[in-house]
Order: sequence, then structure tokens, then C-alpha cells
Amino acid sequence: MTRDDRAPMTNAPSGPQPTGLQQPPGATPDRTLHMIGNAHLDLVWLWPWQEAYQEARATFWSAIQRMEEYPDFVFTCDQIVLLAWVEESDPELFEKIRERVAEGRWVNVGGWWVEPDCNMPSGESFVRQGLLGQRYLISRFGKPATVGMNVDPFGHNVMIPQILRGQGMDSYTFLRPGPHESDLHDNAFWWQSPDGSRVLAWRIPFEYCSPPGSVVGQTEKSLGQLNTSTGQLMVFYGVGNHGGGPTKENIDSIHRFDTMGSFGRMTLSSPPRFFDALRADLGDDGLADLPVRTDDLQHHAPGCYSAHSGIKTWLRRAQANVLNAERWAAVTSVTHGLAYPYDDLKRAWEQVLFNQFHDLLPGSAVEPSYEDARDQLGEAVAISKRIVTRAHNVLARQIQVDFEEGTQPVVVFNPHPWDVETDIELQYGVQPAGVHVVDAEGVLTPSQTIQSTATTDDKGRGAVAFRASLPALGYRLYRLRPGAVVPSSSGSSDLRATERVLENAHVRAEIDPTTGWLTSLVHKSTGLDVLAGASGEHTQISQDPTDTWGHRVISYAGQGAAMRTRRVVLRENGPLRARLRIEREWGSSTLVEELVLGHDADSLEVRVTLDWREEAHLLKLRFPVGLESVRGTYEIPFGTIERPVDGAEEPAQSWVDLTGTVDGREAGLTVVNDAKHGYDVSPAGSPATGDSASIGITAVRSPVYSWHDPRTLDPEGLYSFQDQGIQRFRYVLVPHAGDWRETDAMRRAQEMSLAPRAMLESSHAGPRPASASFLSVDVSREGPGDVIVSAVKGSEDAAPDGTTDLVVRAYESTGRPGTTVATLRCELLGREVRAEFGPSQIRTFRIPVDPSRPVEEVDLVERPASSDGGGFRADAPAEPTVGTGGAGGEE
Repeated sequence: MTRDDRAPMTNAPSGPQPTGLQQPPGATPDRTLHMIGNAHLDLVWLWPWQEAYQEARATFWSAIQRMEEYPDFVFTCDQIVLLAWVEESDPELFEKIRERVAEGRWVNVGGWWVEPDCNMPSGESFVRQGLLGQRYLISRFGKPATVGMNVDPFGHNVMIPQILRGQGMDSYTFLRPGPHESDLHDNAFWWQSPDGSRVLAWRIPFEYCSPPGSVVGQTEKSLGQLNTSTGQLMVFYGVGNHGGGPTKENIDSIHRFDTMGSFGRMTLSSPPRFFDALRADLGDDGLADLPVRTDDLQHHAPGCYSAHSGIKTWLRRAQANVLNAERWAAVTSVTHGLAYPYDDLKRAWEQVLFNQFHDLLPGSAVEPSYEDARDQLGEAVAISKRIVTRAHNVLARQIQVDFEEGTQPVVVFNPHPWDVETDIELQYGVQPAGVHVVDAEGVLTPSQTIQSTATTDDKGRGAVAFRASLPALGYRLYRLRPGAVVPSSSGSSDLRATERVLENAHVRAEIDPTTGWLTSLVHKSTGLDVLAGASGEHTQISQDPTDTWGHRVISYAGQGAAMRTRRVVLRENGPLRARLRIEREWGSSTLVEELVLGHDADSLEVRVTLDWREEAHLLKLRFPVGLESVRGTYEIPFGTIERPVDGAEEPAQSWVDLTGTVDGREAGLTVVNDAKHGYDVSPAGSPATGDSASIGITAVRSPVYSWHDPRTLDPEGLYSFQDQGIQRFRYVLVPHAGDWRETDAMRRAQEMSLAPRAMLESSHAGPRPASASFLSVDVSREGPGDVIVSAVKGSEDAAPDGTTDLVVRAYESTGRPGTTVATLRCELLGREVRAEFGPSQIRTFRIPVDPSRPVEEVDLVERPASSDGGGFRADAPAEPTVGTGGAGGEE
């Protein structure tokens, strides 16, 4: 691939050459310092995004002026949104940037829309960062970025190398964690994802920006942190954070010290030039000798994973809603020829990706910024809901819905590309005697009356919960009939509920009414009790003197005060489910947890309402287990990682698992949630857990907004503290035998984030049946792993006939060695794709609407994939293809 900055500098300005271009003395150290002129610009931090919008213009004009003054000056730019802002606000400046890109003096790197937090966004979000960013660069400048760059985020998940390779980038540069924060001491190394994909990585020494004067301090401190045997080194300079960029004093000092030979040869360069020089300097043998890193790059500021609960919740909801809108828009583009809403979905994704910025999603920005974030993510959700509502109504109108006197048809849509069994909660009207629920064939489905949201209405408004069995990415017709369900005719007699016991055929939970927490959680098919003998409190409140980021924090898993249990109430006890309400209080705060057990559930759902009124405190929800020899596993984007059981505060996606042994048999507990990202797994004997190992979720922290230690807060000062007020979230406790792979945690997490949608429908004729699936995936029982579809969308590029092809992305989720064969069945198009997946591998397929065109594998920017991506066969026979599944771009 052509490098970003290799084009000849044919239009370099003429004039006197800087004195720094003279030959340095012979005693100059034998090394080349690639001086990277940049202007890191925080899109949101101690200022709102509107201020950064203007600063992008000012900074970029400054960079253009430096190019006019210094023929050898090169400017490095990442965060593609900055270019988009300038394009729409200052066309003259944008055209000058285009000219300098063509010269090779303006170098676009990173390839992502913003520098996001690199732990909390979903796997699909990391794909879309590059999809939007790289396609923007290709469309405006004719070439993508080849070097990934995230200089400021606080940690980096290990799936990033595979994602970068799928987006056309083979190198990566970053700053954090520093050598004092991890065991990462090499500046140059290979960073490898679990599938084997590698990028050549460079940890920036010291800092990514500098003061406006001489670079001597920046250079000396950078050299002091370098630990590499190569003669090619990279040092960043330029005024940053609020933008600014390289100054005349910066550049003049580089020329001066290069002439003096003080530090070695100093050249104004760019990351792509540096990585090319590094490869050439090391050669094949030297590259092979570089250390290989095969895990996350952590830790810096782990408190950011629990700061500001609101932004975490808003982002999760927005991610799920936009993915949902893509799926249904893709379906109706085929079924009804509706135009795929590219512009609306692009706008929604831009809002989602922008708000993943590394000083916004981590909760470290100023308070007013979160009003903008709420509105922007709300816009993404609103766009998505409009698309989904239209699609569902268009589809529902085509279903054959026979008229039945006195009944209300209901269509339930499943957004997930796998079958889902779930309980639907539905509000209805004009049925004062209640309702019961049947499917299209009139077969009774378990249901029960629940409390209506219309609590002041006396006009017959009601609510019902019922069990829906839904086909993959499809729908099913149900019907509300008058008259409440007769308990003995629905549900299971195995469901039993009191204020001390919740039990069905699969799970038995016992509750201590004094503490309000579980003393036992039995996996009934094996008889294993994962809580047997466990001790320790479920709620732990402690003082939190740490700053907003949690700088220098290793663990929040310390001792804490338990909340007082105020009341335990059995709120629901019906044929479908039971619900036990537990109320607690501490200080001025209250916590309500409602334990929900379905009649046939293999897990215990907990619905949480927290009214938090404490300042500079945190609340851990802790889950002690009665397990020995435990190991902890965390979900990360597109995969999992095992980490030490040591109480460290760690980031994760939606779930954490502790697996060990009970009486010598393997068992464990998986905790899945829909809103939190800060966790720990703590060993027995630690201050947090006493005699039992445990999982901890940091439910809330309340630091001062944008307080950056070591600044000392004024004891008499007036400050605004985060997370004051009501928040709601859910988690699910899944006891299991064997390891975490038995729990299907990945799918559970996605189902928690995006529930199926039920809509009241009318009676009418139509060509569609009462139940249908549009896309599904089957995994060979002989394979070791599991494959999950993460995206179903319209292709970014129109088909030759102008139609919108489908793009389907899937990944192997267990990480087990070996090849897993999956069959993607696109019932929507009557096509089938059989594909091999290596461990943790991500693969993307374009499925044409035109049956005469073949299915094609594409990369994460939706360009044709390289031929080494592993075998797949479209419309294949039953036997699996022959191949290895590929390593996805491994060096």
C-alpha cells in the first residue's frame, strides 16, 4: 500500500534553506530522531466541542503557515473529524490541506474518526471508527492511513491489532501506559491479537506534545525513556491538547540541534516515514527479534471506567440502537425496495463515534460537555428509532393477520441474528379484565399481569408480560385475548417464590432477609452451589479521594460499609416469573434491587435503581463465591481476556466470570450487566472479600468533575460532584458448570443491551407468514468455538445495478484453538455462506442482492479482502470447506 507521505514534494516553496540543513559534525550520535510535528487536539475536555471546532481551523492554518516558512516541515494529523469540520467550515483551508497531502508534507494517520477510549466502546464501534475515517481519507485525498495512532487514550484492548489490519493499517503508535504504569518497557515491539494479527507498535517516549519554545527538554526527556536497540527513534513535538501545533521556535531549535549534532540526526518526519525507516534499519532478523506483546496495553487511570455513569449508559444504548436500525433498514431495502438511509445512519454513527472520545466517554470532561453528549447520543437513538419504526410497520403490514373478535394482534421483532426466548413487557388498553396471550396458532404462551406505567389511569390501561419465542433476525405474531391468564394453565409448577427462596427447575436462590443478599445459588442440573460457604458483603461503600480519572489507582477493592437492608418484598409471584424487591439505604442514598426469576430461566436477573447522594464516595456491588482455585475472565471488544485474580480495577465490556472448583468439580459465576465498565476479581483473604473470592462491579463513583490530581481541592471550595441522583441498570447472575463458555455470555449481553420490540398491530391480509427469519448463523457441532454475527448492514458501495447489497460481519467468540465452521443463512436473499473461523477471528462478507453475483469477503473498510483470509464457500453443500481459517493479516 502506498504510504501517506511518499509523494514527491514538487511544490515545496523556494527560498533560503534553514541552517539546520547543514551537515552535522562527525561526532554526532549514530541515530536518527524522527521529529513528529503534530497538534493533539482534545475535541472535548476542559472546553466544549464547539471550542475545538474553531481551534481546528486555527491550528490547521498555523500548520499551513509553517509549511510556507520551512520547506522541510511535515505535519502529522489524526482524528478525521477535524478534517471534516474544516472541510465544512473553511473550504479554502481544506483545499490547501489537499495540496499539502499531495506533496507529502501533510500526513494523515490514525484512520479513525476520533481518538476514542480504547476499552469501553463495542467491537463494532472500533470497526466503524476506521470505516468512516479511512473511507473519508480515500474519498478526499485518494489514500487511507497506514499507521494507527491513539496518543492520548488511557489503555488499549488487545483486539485492536486485528481491527487495524482489517482497516489497512500495519503500525500503531501510542503513549499510555508508560513504563512506570506497566511491564511494558520496550518502545518498539510487535503487538498481536489472539487471532495472530500483528502490528508494529511504538510507545511514544515521554509526551506527545511540547511547550512552544525549544524542543531541548522534550528531546532529552524522550531519550531518557527510550529502550530500544534501533537507530531509528520517534519523538513528538508541537503545542497540543487545546491545539496549536508546532511553532517557529520548535522548528528552529530542531534545526539548530541537528546542526550541532547534540542528540543525533534530527529530521522533520512523520509516523509512516519512521516505521519504514525502522523496518529498514532492523531488517528481517531484527524485526523477528522484537518482543511480542499478546495482551492488553494497560493501566492508566482505571477510575475512568466508572466515572460518570450517564455517558456509559447513553453510549451503550446508542450503539445498540444504531446497529438495530442498520439491520432493519437492510431488511426492508430488500423486501420492499426502500432506499437504504445512508445519510441518516452516517449521521447517527458520527454522533456515536464522536462521543467515544477519550476525554468524554471516560467521564473526565467538564460538566457542561455531558449535556451535549446526552443530546448528541439522543439524536443517534432518535434517528435509529425512526428507521426501525418505519421498517417494522412496513413489514407488519405484509403479515397475514386474521381478524378475531375482541383480540389485539401483537408482532414481536427480534433484532438478533439468533433465536431468542425472552419475556416481553407490553402496555395495552381497553381490557379492564386483563388479557392472556396466545401465538398465531392459538397456543397459550406463559404470561402474567404486571403493573402498568399508566398508574393514574382508570380507563382500562394495563400491562402484561409474556414469553416470546422468536426466530433469528425476524418476527413472530402473537395475540392478546380478553381475560387474565388462569395460573394453573400457564407457566411451570416448578416456579416457587417466597421472601427467602426463588426457585425453578434450573436454579435455586436463597436470600438472607437480614442482609438482603444471596446465601446460595444452586445450578440444579449438577447440584453445584457456586455461593456455598461464601462470605462478605454484597454492597460496599467507601471514601474515594481519587481524582476523576483515578490516576495512580491500582484497586478500588478495599473494605467498605454495607448498606442497611430496609425491606424485602415479594412483588410478583405468577406463572411466568417471580420478582423479589430488596430495599437498602446508607447515608442519603438508597438502593433497590429487584431479583427476577423466570419460570424456566437458568439465571437470576437483578434490576437496580440507585439514588446516589454521596460525594467523593464509591459503591461496589460485590458477588462473593464459594469457589477454589479461581481464574477471572473479562469480555473485551470481539473477545475475552483472562486476567490475574488480584483485585485490580479493570475495564471490560459487559461481563466478568469467575471459574474455579466446588468439591473438586469445575463451576463458576458469570455476571452480565448493561451499563457498567469498571470491575475487579479479588482473591479470598483480600480486604474486600474476607474468606471468599469475589467479583466486584464499581456501580458508582462521585468525584469532582475534571479534577486532575495532583491539584489539591480547596476544603472550602464549592464543587460539582458526579453521578448525583437516580440511575438504573440491570445485571444477570449466571451460575454454571464447566467454564464461562457454557453461559453464552456474549449473546446474553447483547440481548440485555437491545431487547426485542413488540408492537400492537391491526388485522389485515398479507403475503407474509406469522413467523419468519431473515438471517441466522449455524455453527458446526464438530467445531471448538462459536460464531456470533455482530453486524448486518447495507454495503457502503452501491451494487452495479444500483441496489444495496448486504454486509454481514461475524466473529469467533470463544478463543478456543482450532477451526470453527459456521453457516450464515441469509433467508432474506435465499443465499448461504459457509465459512471457517480461526480463534477470535473477525470476518466480513458482502452478499449481493443479485443472485448472479458471487458472495465476496471484504475487509473492515469494505474493500475486497486479501486472498489469505481463510476459506469460505457461498451457497455451499453441507460439507465444510478445506482450509485453516487464516490468521487475518499476520506478518
